[in-house]
Amino acid sequence: MTTFSMYSASIPVFKQILNSLHAILEKAEAHAADKKIDPAALLQCRLFPDMLPFTRQIQIACDFAKGAAARLGGQEVPSYEDKEVTFAELKARIVKTLDYINSVPQAQIEGSEGRAITTGSGEKTKHFVGQTYLFHYALPHFYFHATTAYDILRHNGLEIGKKDFIGSY
Repeated sequence: MTTFSMYSASIPVFKQILNSLHAILEKAEAHAADKKIDPAALLQCRLFPDMLPFTRQIQIACDFAKGAAARLGGQEVPSYEDKEVTFAELKARIVKTLDYINSVPQAQIEGSEGRAITTGSGEKTKHFVGQTYLFHYALPHFYFHATTAYDILRHNGLEIGKKDFIGSY
């Protein structure tokens, strides 16, 4: 009988998609160079005017991955300055996020199903237990922003598909 693992339900999932986003960023950078597209045009592109731009989608996906790893591991969430304006800087942010989530000991995440977790502040404060936080808040938000980043690039002609998004596992 297999037991449920909070670590297996979180960290490998974040790593898989973050690695895919890193590879997609490399393809986007090459696409922009090949098609003589100003990289800033892709980096600031949005699916709709009231949505956040591509760069912000990557930043937020990274924020949810590191935030979940920290909160589930009982650690303080590291703060990243949102200053990336190039493909190289976004790739570096993903690598930094992967390094951080890899640094959270598995033993600290295991058993966090019932850990009290609070996010936000003031009127935006939300209270969860670990499992509810992971499955109903962190993962949905992470996937939303990762998928939106993928969709922005696909919409703008980057030849990527589902396999690029899912990556290898």
